[in-house]
Amino acid sequence: MNGISKLRALTLIGIICVLLSGCVVVDDGTVGISKSFGKINKDALVAGVYANVPLFREVEVWNIKTQRLTTRIEIPSSEGLIVGLEVSLLFRPTRVIDLRTQVGSTYITTRLEPALINSFREAIGKERIESLIKKQEMLTTQVRESLIKAMSEQGIQIEELLVTNLALPPNFRSAIERKLESEQKALQKEFELQQAKKDAEIEVVRAEGAAQAQQIVRSTLSLEYLNYLWIKNLSENPNVIYVATEANMPLFRSTPQGSVAAQGQAASGAK
Repeated sequence: MNGISKLRALTLIGIICVLLSGCVVVDDGTVGISKSFGKINKDALVAGVYANVPLFREVEVWNIKTQRLTTRIEIPSSEGLIVGLEVSLLFRPTRVIDLRTQVGSTYITTRLEPALINSFREAIGKERIESLIKKQEMLTTQVRESLIKAMSEQGIQIEELLVTNLALPPNFRSAIERKLESEQKALQKEFELQQAKKDAEIEVVRAEGAAQAQQIVRSTLSLEYLNYLWIKNLSENPNVIYVATEANMPLFRSTPQGSVAAQGQAASGAK
């Protein structure tokens, strides 16, 4: 091999090395945006390996998978009190060529984040804090729908919006806690009052039942039946004796235990 052939071989190897060292790999979940002589090509590059030669062909790799933007926002309410929000936004770019041409690779900080803050500012700035607490879910839905509409026109798909923390002003938080505590005490008092009313109603029903029972007893029992019950109870008592009277009616007298036999013997002696 002469000197010219060696020079050609070395040159070819050098070109190959330069080309290989300037290759760009476009993975799955990403696309390549190529630029030739400063002009961006209209078609994105799919997954593969591409030569990256300065000036002739420069390739940028863009992530088109779902991404997360987490930020903290401080917004004044209608009363002028500052409300802190921790927000997580799930999104992904869809029209990367338009984004690269019109905005650039900083589209998250220059377009997406400002739009997110502005949407919350419009929704929360009209509300009082107390109303904001009650309508938090509704306001989050309102912001998400507004953001979806605004970003879809710019080639960004909004997938989910989450408010992970709502920080209220310290004074207002203390006021809410006191109010909730008062409401809890009022509910407890109301429960106790209702319970007392129920107990009173139960006692009234019991008293009415007892009165009705007594009324029934008074209206149905006769003097003869009462005498019968008295005699029956006395007959079952071993300390009671029976002595006939002139009117042929029994005389009832209770005697101590053990005196019955003595009285019986006295009655036999009298005969």
